[in-house]
Amino acid sequence: MTAQESRQIIVRSATERDIPGLVECAAALFAEDAGSHDPAVNTNWPHEYGSGRFSTGVSDPGRLILVAVDRGDNVVGYLTGTINEPTAMTTITTATLTAMWVRPELRGRGTGGELVQQFLTWAREQRAERAEVTAYTANEGARSFYARHGFISHSVTAVNPLNGAD
Repeated sequence: MTAQESRQIIVRSATERDIPGLVECAAALFAEDAGSHDPAVNTNWPHEYGSGRFSTGVSDPGRLILVAVDRGDNVVGYLTGTINEPTAMTTITTATLTAMWVRPELRGRGTGGELVQQFLTWAREQRAERAEVTAYTANEGARSFYARHGFISHSVTAVNPLNGAD
């Protein structure tokens, strides 16, 4: 793909008609990321529950669902995010980037960066004081990508595989 062709990718808010493409992208993310880093994740979740989850999300003002589409309006990537209001325990509004995936052949061409920039703009518009994302420790590519977009390590989750499953 040339630089000219990569500019043909458009990032926009998802609509109901994008749901099948969202499910396929989510399934690819689950297979690629959780499938290789966390055996406790149900990698069939997108096919079993994704349509319903995306359907409620496209009209929820507390959620962001973006799609990256090619010239044929095919979904080639996506990002989802949520807003978490302050609670008695957490005193600030936080925007959480919950999932993101771009087709492998489009990576390194700015599509992921555009998705993240639109997420950060949305987070600011929602008056979030912090944006956060979680990535598997072993997924150095994702961690490096998010670091390039201003995310810094804040906490670490350690697990003890009690039954040896991890």
